[in-house]
Amino acid sequence: MQQIRSYLEQTATISDADWAFFTSKLQRRVIPKKTIFLKLHEVEHHISFIESGVVRLFIPKEDPEKEITFGFSFKNQFISAYDSFLTQTPSAYQLQALADTTLLSITYNDLQAVYKTTQIGNFIGRLTVERLFLLKSKREQHLLNLTAEERYLKLFKERPELLKEIPLKYISSYIGVTPQALSRIRKRL
Repeated sequence: MQQIRSYLEQTATISDADWAFFTSKLQRRVIPKKTIFLKLHEVEHHISFIESGVVRLFIPKEDPEKEITFGFSFKNQFISAYDSFLTQTPSAYQLQALADTTLLSITYNDLQAVYKTTQIGNFIGRLTVERLFLLKSKREQHLLNLTAEERYLKLFKERPELLKEIPLKYISSYIGVTPQALSRIRKRL
């Protein structure tokens, strides 16, 4: 629990009373490697903080080779199918643990209680939304403005751990190329 407090207190101080109430609502979940823990058309009931592990966000396809990976989240980041969480409607994508992953999760109803009861509730919500928005915006800009090679190089510079921990087929999907095209890019570099 100290890990999430340290992360949040980089931006604001949290009173002990608010912290006690907030942490009373958190549930630790351990997700085994390769487990899909939110399936297509399920409603997202949690926002989670990753204590350890890696999570992939993807759109499944009948042919697994054609799945579309559009995001990754790592240790000390929040993860959720946030659009489904906010609207409490079925998700259009899935969440999968790519390594053994430990999450601190809060349900939709418990988060609403944190918003109403504590001074930090809205702060936690705002931090989560800002992070998710920035990731989405950055990804869209990269897809529109950079070549596949530039996207790969940027990814390699910004997130070298991603290239060590994540299979290349997911990275190729993430940067918008086939695995064969990624192989050619890697050979050139």
